[in-house]
Amino acid sequence: MKTVTLPVAYMPLVDAAPLIVAQDLGFAEAEGLTLDLIAAPSWSSVRDMLAFGRVDAAHLLSPVPVAMALGLGGVATAMSAVSVLSVNGTVIGVSRTLEARLRAAGHPFDFADAAAAGAALAQVAGGSLTIGVPFPFSMHVELLHVWCAATPLAAIRIDIRTVPPPLMAEALAAGEIDAFCVGEPWGSVSVEAGAGALLLPGKAIWAFAPEKVLAVRTEWAETEPHLLGRLMRAVWRAGRWLGQPESRTAAAELLSRRTWLDVPSEVIDRALSGHMVVSPSGETRAVPGFVEFHRGAATFPWRSQARWIAAQMAARSGLDRTEAMDLGAAVFRSDLYRTALASTGAEMPGASDKLEGAVRHPMAVASATGRLILERDAFFDGRIFDPSQH
Repeated sequence: MKTVTLPVAYMPLVDAAPLIVAQDLGFAEAEGLTLDLIAAPSWSSVRDMLAFGRVDAAHLLSPVPVAMALGLGGVATAMSAVSVLSVNGTVIGVSRTLEARLRAAGHPFDFADAAAAGAALAQVAGGSLTIGVPFPFSMHVELLHVWCAATPLAAIRIDIRTVPPPLMAEALAAGEIDAFCVGEPWGSVSVEAGAGALLLPGKAIWAFAPEKVLAVRTEWAETEPHLLGRLMRAVWRAGRWLGQPESRTAAAELLSRRTWLDVPSEVIDRALSGHMVVSPSGETRAVPGFVEFHRGAATFPWRSQARWIAAQMAARSGLDRTEAMDLGAAVFRSDLYRTALASTGAEMPGASDKLEGAVRHPMAVASATGRLILERDAFFDGRIFDPSQH
């Protein structure tokens, strides 16, 4: 098999691990590929590099290709999210000033109860909050909207500001933002720098949120189906390796290298293990499944998840809900996923849509082999999204 080099854009985050592992541990080589991984300074750079052909694939925020399909953001290139790269893996953090106010008010920083955390934060915020997020079209923004709408935060003014992930700690320390929602390791970096404390994991808001996707231009997917399949299989096998507990130490050491995240391995291990340090004083909290790369069909691009993202965006942007949901669903390519991974033994659900938020406990579902267990995917406020209800 002739080796082909594929340029792939990514942001330096723990959830870029499937691409980094695929290249460095030989999963790409086994498919006859070399991944030329290109770090970008911002999510707009990642999007534009992919849209305008600088790269063939990208580690991308799951709502970005949906937003593009809806005509939001100013870049209209048709994109396909061919698999989910990671589920969860985000944190909400607050400044030291807000941390002190929360502690004085008796908040325990349990890093679990989204309703209580929202009520406590609203009480001490002083009527307004500036919250940093990596990009306007991101799961971070969607989670914040869900959280704020269902807690007393709905009554205060929230200003959401874009800050590239590696700069989040600096923005918090400088007082440019009061809080943030960001992917690891950058929340933990803010704790290490003494700039802030962690209030919640993103999964406390939505227990199984698709965070990043493997995205390609739809035109490229159609003209290079074999290359795409090789890429998808390499990345899926890397995710399976990452999902094994015994891989954690090696993964943290790999990601910590200067070439990749250039962050101490013990900081990266917090996300991989779910043993989070939530404050500069060293308090720790355990979050099982803090980030998932494989378990529970984590990499399957559920069309219902894309419909939910599209419905959220439509509600805020004044778009037709039904049309938006259909456009969004077409972006999450469960059809290409099934084709590309058929030979791998990947567990695939029998359907491509499901009720989002309805799985309250691990649950067996219909699949090719009958062994697929879906993990809890509840929203903290009990909402359930039915993709058939337009």
